[in-house]
Amino acid sequence: MVDRIDRQILALLQEDAQLTIQEIGKRINLSKTPVHERIKRMERDGIIEKHVTLLNKKKLGNLLVVFCQVTLAKQTRDSFFEFDRAIAQLPEVMECNRVSGTFDYLLKVVVRDMENYNAFYQERLSVLPGILHISSFFVMAEVKNTTVIPVEE
Repeated sequence: MVDRIDRQILALLQEDAQLTIQEIGKRINLSKTPVHERIKRMERDGIIEKHVTLLNKKKLGNLLVVFCQVTLAKQTRDSFFEFDRAIAQLPEVMECNRVSGTFDYLLKVVVRDMENYNAFYQERLSVLPGILHISSFFVMAEVKNTTVIPVEE
């Protein structure tokens, strides 16, 4: 179970995963040992999955972000399984969510430019098993992009 102190630790780590145990303890008025034990417990319990480094897309060349709506020809367990397995192998796909509504999946794709997206679309995405239709939407301006999950009670 996650309590108020755990939530404070999680909020701090989401903002800066490089904070030391000591820095976290100072901010929430707790000594190093209980902070360390709480973090280790949350890692063991899978609440904290991993620690990552976030990159700046603009400084890497202002990469193109594309959202794709994907509709499968059949909405069966096997069709979903095959698509899920195949899409997991594509590093350009940053997110893949099965959704309700008029299409089956919403993908977030990041590529260098339109030429790279065209090659990705024609050679890697559209050839996946069971795809009936793909609609692509190109991001013109990123208004908000965060990895922070609200953890307040």
